[in-house]
Amino acid sequence: MSSAARWSLAALVVVVALVVAIWPRGDDAGAPSYEDRFGSGSSTPTSVNTDPDALAALRAQADLAPCPAPASTGEPSAGAVLSGIALECVGDGTPVDLAAALGGRPALLNLWAYWCGPCAEELPYMQQFSDRAGDAVTVLTVHTDPNESSALSRLIDYSVTLPGVQDGDGRVRGVVGAPPVLPVSVLIRPDGTVAKVLPQPFHSVDDIAAAVEQNLGVAA
Repeated sequence: MSSAARWSLAALVVVVALVVAIWPRGDDAGAPSYEDRFGSGSSTPTSVNTDPDALAALRAQADLAPCPAPASTGEPSAGAVLSGIALECVGDGTPVDLAAALGGRPALLNLWAYWCGPCAEELPYMQQFSDRAGDAVTVLTVHTDPNESSALSRLIDYSVTLPGVQDGDGRVRGVVGAPPVLPVSVLIRPDGTVAKVLPQPFHSVDDIAAAVEQNLGVAA
């Protein structure tokens, strides 16, 4: 084989290797990452179902637990990181003042999105933890994509009925300083300050309970 032919063959091998390296693999090839959606600062999806009748039907089918109500009429503490943030309750569309609703009790906020694979695995464990913890810890999901209809459809698929709020603009992520990954669990003290931001998926209810006990001092 001539020298030119050998160089041509080597170049072809390199090109093929590069194509193989970047070719999408598996079922997640078309799924957007968190940074694809929000890394540039844009929170506008390509398509959002805003049909109120369809949304109402999904809410009825999902039958989510009510969003938390304020424990008292007092003002949130000065250090409450969620002060001034009011979001829509996924279950019924009513506004939720997060600092007031969560004040006075420890809370776990679970940031997720309908297209997030690890979230699909983690959310049922969050449900189990909430059932186990009862009133000791408030567990609230925070859907971080504007497509609320898809969020409800996923919750129905997962048989998850946790209370949740809709946060398509990523306001919670911004104020708690969470990185652009999903899922993220944010542990909030009764005074509204952040105890810990955990940008990782949990793989069992016991793992969640251990993190809550370590960072909030609540055994469940």
